[in-house]
Amino acid sequence: MTEPLEAFEELARRRRTSLLMDRERAVPEELVDRLLRVSTLAPNHKRTWPWRFAVVTGDARERLGELVSDYEARSGADPARVATIVERQAPKQLRAFFDGRGVYTHLAASDEPLFVTRDADHGMTGRMVVAVRSGRDLMGSVWVECRAPLDGAALTALADGARTVALHLLRSRASADLERQVESELVIRLLEGTADAATAASRLGLPHTLLRVIAVQAFIGAERDAALLLAFERATTGFGWSRPGRSALAGNTVYTLLPGDQSATARKWVAGLQAALPERMTLLAGISGPAEVADLVAARHEADECLALHEVWPPGATPPAYDESWDDILLQRLRSAARSGRSPNRGPVAELRRHDRAQGTDYVPTLRAWLEAQGDPAEAGNRLGVHENTVRYRLRKMAEITNLQLDDAKKRLAMMIELAATDTD
Repeated sequence: MTEPLEAFEELARRRRTSLLMDRERAVPEELVDRLLRVSTLAPNHKRTWPWRFAVVTGDARERLGELVSDYEARSGADPARVATIVERQAPKQLRAFFDGRGVYTHLAASDEPLFVTRDADHGMTGRMVVAVRSGRDLMGSVWVECRAPLDGAALTALADGARTVALHLLRSRASADLERQVESELVIRLLEGTADAATAASRLGLPHTLLRVIAVQAFIGAERDAALLLAFERATTGFGWSRPGRSALAGNTVYTLLPGDQSATARKWVAGLQAALPERMTLLAGISGPAEVADLVAARHEADECLALHEVWPPGATPPAYDESWDDILLQRLRSAARSGRSPNRGPVAELRRHDRAQGTDYVPTLRAWLEAQGDPAEAGNRLGVHENTVRYRLRKMAEITNLQLDDAKKRLAMMIELAATDTD
């Protein structure tokens, strides 16, 4: 049994602090219920049980935002601030107004506070704004609603406050970077099979369910490094309940362990990642079949092979999942073997292909159609757009060129495999 002090030390080491949260993702009800139960374990004075909890979910969140904005309006907040509260970000028109006034240009170049004058068209009484910066890195900005420029002690307090905010943001960023590093190491160890699977999964906070491995590559034109780093940053934005997957960057691929056995869930995750990236960025993904934690090494290979299918699939194709595309993967393996020079250069298929190139005949397509039609000349003729007697005639001529042995089941299977491995149609 873990000693109390050791348990506390473990909690302190694993404490997570981050402002990176997905505000649109609902918190699971069972997690909320568990957190509330744990909260009631805190010490209380003489068993007064003083806790009161209010859980706001779904549409009620929007209504709560409207109540807050109404309160702000009654407290004297201008319409621009109220709209920002409701939308949880500055409205598009307001951002365009600030851009036109040169606010963002000023923030990028200067640490000095700037006063933005009143504008009735945008419902704004006036703002003081100052950059939040770490060295040359612009991390954000602090805004104060005011009708006239601040001066004296108020102006000094605003500048000092911006520096304090910068320190907090740096601490948050350092926490996030540390979390990414620890998470990546654990994910890679799981994918390589070098860690105790159950322990590593527990440290990552993964549920005891089937997982899918998602392999992702990203690029902007010929540029891959920056695009891949951006994809990794987006994939690891948020911690704990706010992010279902756990990701690692290995080589030129981002790998994510995603709970759930449905391929649709994995594709939805990929679509969400794509939506968070610039439009000009191309994202390719391959999805493994559902796997236990102990089988993630094999699942990684499945995801890699699904990712490789994009080499032969058309642009914009749905991310392939191994349990749905295993046949395409098998054929791709055969094609890879054929490209490495291990396809036969003798035998019926090779000899018919040489004859087609030399004489302009269509014997290889005819053989493929006949095999796919399971020996039915009429069906083969339909596939080729010719009469069934033409198929029979071609088969007779083909038998004069090479030893087909179409009555041998093993020979037919071998020819179908060779055609699948060497044809690119």
